[in-house]
Amino acid sequence: MVTPHDNTSAPLGYITEESKPSLVTAITSRPVAVGEYLVINNNKRNILGLVEKSMVSSSAFTNIQNFDEAAESIDIAQINKRDKTFTATIRLLGFLDTLHHHGNLITPSIPPLPGTPVLEPNSAELNDIFGMDSAQGWATIGSLLRNKQVPVKINLDKIVSRHLGILAMTGMGKSNLVSLIVKQIGQVHGTTIIFDYHSDYTTLNIPQTNTIAAKINPRLLDTDQLADVLEIRHNASAQQQVLRKAFTKRVRESSNFWNSLHKEIDSIINSDERQLKEIRGSAYRVQDIIKESQKRFDDILDPGMGDPLNFIKEGKTNILNISELSEKQANVALAFYMQQLLLDRKYASLAKHGSVGTSTKPPKTFRFQAPVFVILEEAHVFIPKDHDTAAKYWTAKIAREGRKFGVGLCVVSQRPRSIDLDVLSQMGSFAIMKIIQEDDQRQIAAAAESTSRDLILQLGSLNVGDAILVGQWVNLPSLVHITQVKEKVMGADQSAVDAWMSAKKMGNTGIESTQQLIRHDLLLK
Repeated sequence: MVTPHDNTSAPLGYITEESKPSLVTAITSRPVAVGEYLVINNNKRNILGLVEKSMVSSSAFTNIQNFDEAAESIDIAQINKRDKTFTATIRLLGFLDTLHHHGNLITPSIPPLPGTPVLEPNSAELNDIFGMDSAQGWATIGSLLRNKQVPVKINLDKIVSRHLGILAMTGMGKSNLVSLIVKQIGQVHGTTIIFDYHSDYTTLNIPQTNTIAAKINPRLLDTDQLADVLEIRHNASAQQQVLRKAFTKRVRESSNFWNSLHKEIDSIINSDERQLKEIRGSAYRVQDIIKESQKRFDDILDPGMGDPLNFIKEGKTNILNISELSEKQANVALAFYMQQLLLDRKYASLAKHGSVGTSTKPPKTFRFQAPVFVILEEAHVFIPKDHDTAAKYWTAKIAREGRKFGVGLCVVSQRPRSIDLDVLSQMGSFAIMKIIQEDDQRQIAAAAESTSRDLILQLGSLNVGDAILVGQWVNLPSLVHITQVKEKVMGADQSAVDAWMSAKKMGNTGIESTQQLIRHDLLLK
């Protein structure tokens, strides 16, 4: 039960002006910070509120016309104790007695009357609401930005069942938050898959980590995907036609994939059919493209690797390093993994509940017996709003259907404005860090409907590691400072000056060592 609030303490302020069931304005005795929690003493049933806007005004500095008036007003303002007015706009979150552990946001149907006292909450109340004690499925993510002594926990079940969006400018702490989440999931033996586009997580030193170098098995692709992997242009219709004719079932099942594919193209080149003669020149070009791709992507394209999904380990943090892939190749690889993950979990879920019908042909075994959490870095590259991609199709499908089968999705991006809004709006929870661009802020406001415009306007003032948490993974909307993950080695900005100075010292050391060797040789002679 929530610790009772001491309503006998001196009020911090009073509600003034027009009052609404969800929003009030208060005049306070001191300036209050955005993100601070306050208690509204409403008819002996306290309401918790979040400060979304804070203003300070001075009567002495009203209608100032010039510099001299401003300078004179300083003394007037200091003498007059009533000069300053501290105003706060407070979002009413819910009655205190319903918030503990369950986060039931029951707001009053009748707004608090003007003149209602506004009080400061005590630490015990905030700990009751945010600490969650030792509740299963909740993990500590940081502390309240305005009260460092109060830990904030997140619901791990909700981010898997309802998805998560992590949005911030570069360098504001996105990868640190991702690392903290996968660390917490790892502690409960969960399975995560990070599609790592910039090798940000390959040095993450936490238990049960499985780093995978991304490869593509061309046998498992369809013709359009293989064309993307080989980087055959979409508008090269004749080359696309050659590949469609050559990429047969016999090629897919051949013991020597590349030789078989070349032979099929040779048959097109040597054919006497009129239709095939017309694309003979394109067939030669496709052969050249394939040979070039074999050389350039020898470490990436591997027909003998089997099913790539077999390299993902259940109960571990799987880091799929796709940094060596081109954008098109990464798109193909991501689409394949997303498709196979969703199908695998779908069959596993249906089989578990005895719902596999006679028309369904599930595999004999399932790779993943428990839910999987998929984290997509640089999400704006793979789920863009202005064009369709294979990765976008399967990511959107997981966003819509994944919760039914235990596939959670986390999209991470520094460019929210470029992400498909239909996918972004499927995220049930958000961690929003410092973002300045107005286009990004508008996209966030459209996707995260529970986030007020006043709170969105505060994004530009956040510091590194600070975040606004909203949605189903937290009891209440909150401003939080995220805990730093010490096991994360890379990801922060590197100091060019330090690197240059270090290189200079190493260079000087090398020169001195060489000179010493020369002098030594001369002495021996």
